[in-house]
Amino acid sequence: MFMSGKDYRESLGAYKPRVYVNGRKVKSVAGDADLAAGINALGLSYDFALRPGLAQLMRAPQHSSGREVNRLTHVGCSSADLLNKLEAVRLVCQETGCAQRYLTGDAYSALYQATHRVDAERGGDYHQRFLAYMHDAQERDLACAVAMTDGKGDRSRRPHQQENPDSHVRIVARRKGGIVISGVKAIVTGAPYVHEILVMPGRNMTRADAAFAVCCAVPVDAKGLCIVARPAGRPGVAAAKFSARYGQSTGVCLFERVFVPWERVFLAGEWQHAGFLTHAYATHHRHTCIGARAGFGDLLIGAGALMTEANGIDLDRAHNLREQMVELIKIVEGFYACGVAASVYAAPDPAGNVMPDVVFSNIGKLLLATQIYDMHRLAHHVSGGLIVSLPGPDEDHNPVTAARLADVLRGRADIPYDKRIEVARFIEDLTASSQGGWYSVISLHGGGSPEAMKKEIWRNYPVGNKVELVERLLERGLLAAPGRKIAKNRQPGRCCDTGCAVPGAPQMVPLPDPAAARRRIKPASTRKPAKK
Repeated sequence: MFMSGKDYRESLGAYKPRVYVNGRKVKSVAGDADLAAGINALGLSYDFALRPGLAQLMRAPQHSSGREVNRLTHVGCSSADLLNKLEAVRLVCQETGCAQRYLTGDAYSALYQATHRVDAERGGDYHQRFLAYMHDAQERDLACAVAMTDGKGDRSRRPHQQENPDSHVRIVARRKGGIVISGVKAIVTGAPYVHEILVMPGRNMTRADAAFAVCCAVPVDAKGLCIVARPAGRPGVAAAKFSARYGQSTGVCLFERVFVPWERVFLAGEWQHAGFLTHAYATHHRHTCIGARAGFGDLLIGAGALMTEANGIDLDRAHNLREQMVELIKIVEGFYACGVAASVYAAPDPAGNVMPDVVFSNIGKLLLATQIYDMHRLAHHVSGGLIVSLPGPDEDHNPVTAARLADVLRGRADIPYDKRIEVARFIEDLTASSQGGWYSVISLHGGGSPEAMKKEIWRNYPVGNKVELVERLLERGLLAAPGRKIAKNRQPGRCCDTGCAVPGAPQMVPLPDPAAARRRIKPASTRKPAKK
């Protein structure tokens, strides 16, 4: 079943979550003005899957069930699947700033791998439980939020050492029918307006932390769950040309003795596997974030070009501004290229799906996390200083000043004042408002801090084969010193001539915009096959 955006909004009415926004209790999530922009954004992922021109990209056959599902909830089995996911996420984020729902697919992919791994090593039925849950959620076209980041407490201490154990979510009781969990999860994207909350461990665990190694699915209105959230976007703000329509809410999820039936439990104390699950989710999520921020970058590129036009500037002649636009394009397409590379060099997992290349995924995420501020700076540079001195939107209707402002603040004679000002306010909203600053922070820390990505890059980058290269050029054999770990790494995806792509993988579907396809990557069906 594929829901429309309208169906999705109506489906929220069947749930009665306990949600607070700005200190007040929300009576109806679907009808709440402070959450409307987030619901609009998530709803677009539903509508796009129903559009004839986009359905081929926004839908995918789930190999484990044989049913067609929304691309953003799909578990990929090939490089082509990962490429299509990137394009689908970028497409939705071009419209909304953040698709949000792609976290569901990231979590499903990680859980698909992790539950298979646990059962293979320990026995049990976690994988079958998860498959039953995932297939049902996909069939009903549900949206899930991912609750991974704990409150953490004193970060110098492990979970079991915290003065307040509720700073992390943990198992507080086991019953015949399931488990009982308590604790807090923070930074839960879209928490107020999803159907389900996927609780996942946020770090590796020790034996003493076993109670904190828990993964399960909880309905958003489960008894004992309270969500304290921020508004989505900037509702009701006249100057919010973008964020009044589309936004994103994050919530703090407080679990107070929430009962979870066993069929919804996918990890319960197997502390040895918490680290792998966290790593797998982080890799899938960082890979997908690349597509999300590329979509946001497309908004800045388009707005910057529109602003220069409204200012009467020809970018073919204004070399200094053209260079800034090219720099902005280089940043966006540069980190997006890392996402493409991570897809191409994806590694098959024993569970049957694929893992994006860890190094390229983390490099792409690190680039976007640290260069989001450069993206804002470049957008400010090409747009000029109007967004600094821009009159408030109330002046547009002030009979004393409106006509004079429209006369003197117009740029090109053929572009009306209100059109020029609208673009300026759009850029201000995305980059210089509270919402713009918030986008920067979630770009920097969403999916893990830059330090976490640097660790993953160093841990997985094949420094060893670079050492071997230099030693070969120096005409000496590879030094075989005992324990010389630096010489053991080999480049991911380069272990053979064909790499790690699954033979006979489905071809990448054509993009809905042929021009976009030419700008970024041709569908595999139009490329010549590689020579064997």
